[in-house]
Amino acid sequence: MCGIAGILKPNRPAEALGADIRGMLSRIAHRGPDGYGTLVDNGLAMGTVRLAILDPAGGAQPFGDASGRYWLCYNGEIYNYRELRATLEARGFSFRTTCDTEVVLAAWIAWGPDCLTRFNGGFAFALYDAETGDLFLARDRFGKRPLYYAIRGDTVLFASEMKAFLAVPGFSFEQDPDQLSSILAQWTPLPEQSGFFGIKSLAMGEYLSVKDGTLATRTYDALRFDIGPKVESEEEALEAIRARLSRSVELRLRSDVEVGVYLSGGVDSAIVAALARDFASKPLSTFSVEFEDAEFDESAEQRLVAEHLGTSHHAERIRHVDIANATPEAVFHAEVPAFRSAFVPMYLLSQRTKAEGIKVILSGEGADEAFLGYDLFKETLLRAAWRELPDEIRGPRLARLYPHLSHYGPEDSAAVTGLYAQFSEEKMPGLFSHELRFQNGQFSARLMKDKGDPFRAISELVANAPGYERLSPVEKAQWLEYKTLLPGYLLSTQGERMSLAHGVENRCPFLDPEVFALATSVNLKFDDGFVEKRLLREAFRGRVPDAITDKRKFPYRAPDAAAFAAEKPDYLDLVLSADELSKLPFLEPKFASRLANKVLTKPAAEISTKENQTFLYLISIALLDRAFVRREGLSASVLPPLDKAVDLTARRAEVNLPREASAR
Repeated sequence: MCGIAGILKPNRPAEALGADIRGMLSRIAHRGPDGYGTLVDNGLAMGTVRLAILDPAGGAQPFGDASGRYWLCYNGEIYNYRELRATLEARGFSFRTTCDTEVVLAAWIAWGPDCLTRFNGGFAFALYDAETGDLFLARDRFGKRPLYYAIRGDTVLFASEMKAFLAVPGFSFEQDPDQLSSILAQWTPLPEQSGFFGIKSLAMGEYLSVKDGTLATRTYDALRFDIGPKVESEEEALEAIRARLSRSVELRLRSDVEVGVYLSGGVDSAIVAALARDFASKPLSTFSVEFEDAEFDESAEQRLVAEHLGTSHHAERIRHVDIANATPEAVFHAEVPAFRSAFVPMYLLSQRTKAEGIKVILSGEGADEAFLGYDLFKETLLRAAWRELPDEIRGPRLARLYPHLSHYGPEDSAAVTGLYAQFSEEKMPGLFSHELRFQNGQFSARLMKDKGDPFRAISELVANAPGYERLSPVEKAQWLEYKTLLPGYLLSTQGERMSLAHGVENRCPFLDPEVFALATSVNLKFDDGFVEKRLLREAFRGRVPDAITDKRKFPYRAPDAAAFAAEKPDYLDLVLSADELSKLPFLEPKFASRLANKVLTKPAAEISTKENQTFLYLISIALLDRAFVRREGLSASVLPPLDKAVDLTARRAEVNLPREASAR
């Protein structure tokens, strides 16, 4: 795991480019505290800060091939690198390291962009062809690792995190109201959105080429639901689930440093931990978040799994004051507005994980998307069939919707009946599954002075997606989750950004192409989908405690506005002061002020879910403005030791190449 950055600026002196790239890397040094390296050529500089996990001695970057033509700055892990290496060796390639970085470079030389579909991993990389001057940027198929780019005049910038651009002379940040409106309404940035003017996120499953100053993006892996194996029986499905997940965990344990597991208290992480223990030569290290607030605490289940598996367990207990104190730093690392505070405890947990000497952890993200674990999928099934169902079937199915909600009773069922009758037909083309969720988003979008159409961008996304219209309602729901909330929040704000803030790499066994393909072929084939992840649970019954196997979905949450109301941190002036709110001219000040005062003064029981979400959006937008737009309260950054510095302009001069021959 690493962080990468780069700048292309014609006619800028090599010395100035070197200073630029060192400054950019210093802003993301938390991602790679073990070393850094740079490459400078005519009009280009790029570099890497490295978290050394595979071949610590031999994997320094930028990594070049033997000819000196191709250079790679790479962030992530390719878990099937050993198998790819064997294939490449059979083609005549030789290797001087045991690192996956060298395999990525050789694969590109062998197959070009076609190599991307062969990679099983989470990655983002920049590959420079010193002969042609072409630059390629690529991102993994599930959007596990981030990569941003921006164009300012004749300058092209890219980096793992946008904060690297803070170091670029003359670069300024400005929040984009249209993007903010979209983010507020849908809980997450869309694939290309960053929340700022002029900065784009490279979408999952895409690569970008820069040739002669022209940028072009291309999709190399579209999300498909028709590629799984044929499974004829439930027993065959259960065996396939066990086999593919076991293989996925085995691949993700490849490391030259110790690998731990995050335990949430749910079945997904318990399965990952059980499989990881199968391959462990010593007690597995596990880590969990505990809460002083019993409403959110799952420590009993976490300890049950840890004791059952015999792990060396570490728990980080989170109080309201911890959330309030850590929020500004966590938002700075997240870089986008957040609709809940659950990412802050993960920031603190990764800090604890690093303190315990662990650089790599496995977690259960992606299981709910693959195996239909969210209420959203059950709701979509029921709403899609609503008009054809007789009353005697509607009632029992409604009763099965929310078994995990202790307060859900007959009166709630009556209210839901009316809601489902209202939303049984599609109102927003292509977005049927998410229409109920978007109701809360409509409230959050009221923060914007001019919210426009907050669903225009997502409507265009689905309208332009090849084959989307042929998917079933539940497959459309999955597609939307894989394209929006999973990469835009769960894997980034709550996942990768919080772990890499402290130099900890997060690996997700459920985000394996083979696991995804299998899940798409067995979901709903042997049941009606009203017991979430039933096949996954049954596949591992007996491997984890029955109390965990049979536990219904308990979404990971943390105290939201209540933590800020209890602690009253100083930075709340950003949303309570009229003068401070006036610095955010795109916000509706009266609505924002009324909301903030209500949330911070009324009892928690009087604050609705949508008000909680909207307040978190408000405070994170204000903190992002302070850090990125006004550049106040930024943490100092220090580069790790220098691993490698490559100056191609000097090399060209040594062999007397004329400048025009080496120009890009």
